[in-house]
Amino acid sequence: MLTAFTNFNLWLNSFAPPKGALFTVLNPTNPVATQSVPITVSLVFWLLAMFVFCYLGSILPIWRYAQPVNYIGFWITALTIVVGGLGAFLAFFVKPSVSTFTIPAFVGWGGPTKVLSASGAIQPLWPMLFVTIACGAISGWHALIGSVSTARQIESEEDMLPVGGGAMFSEFTLGLLSLLAVSVAVTAGGTTSTAVAITRFANGIAGFLNVFGISKVYGAAIARAAFVVIVITVTQLLFRIMRVTLAEWLGGRAPIFKNQHVATVISMAATAFLVVSGTWVYIWQLFGASNQLMAALSLLVVTVWLVATKRNSLYAGIPMVFMYVTTMAATVVTGYNLFVTIFLKQVGKAGHEIAVAGSVVTIAIAALLFVAAILIAIDGIRAWQRFRRQPLEVAPQPVTA
Repeated sequence: MLTAFTNFNLWLNSFAPPKGALFTVLNPTNPVATQSVPITVSLVFWLLAMFVFCYLGSILPIWRYAQPVNYIGFWITALTIVVGGLGAFLAFFVKPSVSTFTIPAFVGWGGPTKVLSASGAIQPLWPMLFVTIACGAISGWHALIGSVSTARQIESEEDMLPVGGGAMFSEFTLGLLSLLAVSVAVTAGGTTSTAVAITRFANGIAGFLNVFGISKVYGAAIARAAFVVIVITVTQLLFRIMRVTLAEWLGGRAPIFKNQHVATVISMAATAFLVVSGTWVYIWQLFGASNQLMAALSLLVVTVWLVATKRNSLYAGIPMVFMYVTTMAATVVTGYNLFVTIFLKQVGKAGHEIAVAGSVVTIAIAALLFVAAILIAIDGIRAWQRFRRQPLEVAPQPVTA
């Protein structure tokens, strides 16, 4: 199967010599030897294939397309998590070679000194640890999906607690398993290459599954399948969110954006530009901080609602303050790192204009997120004070026998 897939890609790339590359883009986050990333015919083909898949997920009713796809994907991912996690636990007793960490668990509060001193970046344990695995114990993406998608699939409001809590527990478990897999597979030197990191993840999971006698070749294939399933299920929902957001943002001024087909195609066109130009590399740096900042905003809304309805708000308010401060600090660190590692080193170099422009745009987005977070926090504090003085009138709950 893998051979057939590889041969198909080679056949596609034969239409664009040399070596199938239409052009190359610069990725300064890669090691020096691999910073020129080719945009191949096969990449464009699979990008368009992904768009067709996601187009259906964006325009069709959730119950007709997204829900069945996610249901099938759930079993692949869940079985990988359960069996892989059990294998990771048993490996300590029956196969220690699989459970031996190949990277140090702690290298200092400021990160790996040797790597950071060469790049000029900073990577303090706080706040960056809390935005590295972006959907661990808390996630803004899940909060957004919970209101846009999950709520439409829930039969009873009482089901939201086990579904919402179960989703975050599953996400946390997946994050922990991924960390374990990479920790036992990556060499001490580590790598910044995404492709190599995925391979290490697959090899780590394969080692855990091998505890049960599953061949490492098949184990790695199962891990890659689970990874792909996670990506495609999230991506189809992402375009659905982009379509809805675009309609709400611009639909009032230009009704054409309310058309689901137009909004979806525009979202995909913007995504295609980010991919083929390479600028996604820079915007992606903000994903962790922006996602967790959205989670903090969700907690802010919950906190204000609890105060307004005269309920105890501490269990939402305390983590909200921590997440708010942490993600805002992470946004500043990310912006600084982009400035010193990309902008200062690439500005003025011929052929590196996209790298410079991408870093500038991302730094501007980081600054915008920081300012927006401050303004929203001010509004939140004012709302908290207002509802403390004058709570909402809560309708009496029906008495049950």
